[in-house]
Amino acid sequence: MSDLTARFRDLHASGCFVIPNPWDIGSAKVLAQLGFPALATTSSGFAWSIGRQDNHVALDEALAHFRAVSAAVDVPVNADFEGGFAVAPEEVAKNVAAASATGIAGLSIEDSTGDAAHPLFDFELAVERVRAARAATGLVLVARCEAYLTGRPDLDEVLRRLAAYAEAGADCLYAPGVRSLGEIGTIVKAVAPKPVNVLVGSGFTTLAELRDLGVRRISVGGALARAAWSGFLAAAEEIAKEGTFTALGKAIPFADINGRFAD
Repeated sequence: MSDLTARFRDLHASGCFVIPNPWDIGSAKVLAQLGFPALATTSSGFAWSIGRQDNHVALDEALAHFRAVSAAVDVPVNADFEGGFAVAPEEVAKNVAAASATGIAGLSIEDSTGDAAHPLFDFELAVERVRAARAATGLVLVARCEAYLTGRPDLDEVLRRLAAYAEAGADCLYAPGVRSLGEIGTIVKAVAPKPVNVLVGSGFTTLAELRDLGVRRISVGGALARAAWSGFLAAAEEIAKEGTFTALGKAIPFADINGRFAD
């Protein structure tokens, strides 16, 4: 086990930490400067940075992104590995092994299919995919149930899947899209003592509230990337539509941001 992976496992052992999501090398460096103990890539944020929609990035592009981000910082990096870029468990295992060689300390596997009519992989297949990923890597493995993000907010099904994923070897469990503190608390209790990750993309809760519920880690997904795009679009649309430039006056001074990247 690498030192970074060991550090990453220790972070999950107790307490609660925020693992924000950079979308490129620059954002990763700044987040590390701010003192966050670990980072997690975001599939959506990275896709937007290269002019794609989420889930429209090729495996080789994702692997190169993981290498670049993990090499740029000295903190553990968790890779958003989407659905493993495969359906069959043996192919998921092959791809997970490749991702594990990029310098990351952990990775996540989703159970969504991309098919609106059948948004989640069948239960047994989903569990086998997690089991295959576990066999392929010694890194921190995060198993995600995408029920809430795919329009199937069935807490009982989420609990069934997360418990099965934990049994299949996942180190951390994650049901993005759950926003009810009561439901989050139920998930934490159901998979204990395994740690739970909660996605926070708005102000619906606080670090203190989630820590009190027993949540071990908090990520923000593509929300930081969306915040950056919000500032960019506000300024660009003002120029395009109004011919004025007032939003640019609110930008961080050149010297401040340029200084972040001094050797």
